[in-house]
Amino acid sequence: MPDWRVNAQAASERATSAYLAGNTRVANLEFDRMRKEVARTGDAGLMARAELLRCSTQVASLVFEPCSGFEALRADAAAPRDCLRELPGRSVCRRRSSPLLPNAQQPAAQRLLQGGAISSGDAALLPAMDQPLPRLVAAALWFQAGQGHPAVITLAVDTASSQGWSRPLLAWLQVQARHAESAGDAVEARRVRRRIELVLNGGALPPAAPSKPAAP
Repeated sequence: MPDWRVNAQAASERATSAYLAGNTRVANLEFDRMRKEVARTGDAGLMARAELLRCSTQVASLVFEPCSGFEALRADAAAPRDCLRELPGRSVCRRRSSPLLPNAQQPAAQRLLQGGAISSGDAALLPAMDQPLPRLVAAALWFQAGQGHPAVITLAVDTASSQGWSRPLLAWLQVQARHAESAGDAVEARRVRRRIELVLNGGALPPAAPSKPAAP
């Protein structure tokens, strides 16, 4: 394997891990390293996929911003194989056929394009995506499309939690807490808020309540 590919892949993995763990500084440094290695090839398609990877980590964390790095390369980039990472480009998915997607991702993409309300049964399509990052991206695109079914939110929370990805976990826990509050479920909302505090505090336990003095 060429050195540039080895270096780019290693930088990509470090950048993705750092971003999802909430370390923006390291993520930016590693993404820049990845770009420099890919740029050695002069291949716009490879660079476009690298930019889509960066955007996918943001969308997984419910950060919906224009994917400017990809847009600058769109004219020279080949059709992406994974339209669930074309961000925020669900419109591209609509213009291109779902067979461009890996098999495990096709049902989730087709369901998004069908429109209509997502059900708990539909949410079962997401676990079929065995890779956690594409699963989170698909859940985020469903959520962005107004299809934030509680089962989808729970699955996203569980996925981020199992990977130890604090950035998307916090984003999805906030969604889960707001959903519980809007449903009038104060007990559930408090439980989710406690999880948020646990992540934010880095595992530090809250101070114990002072004990009441014994009665004379």
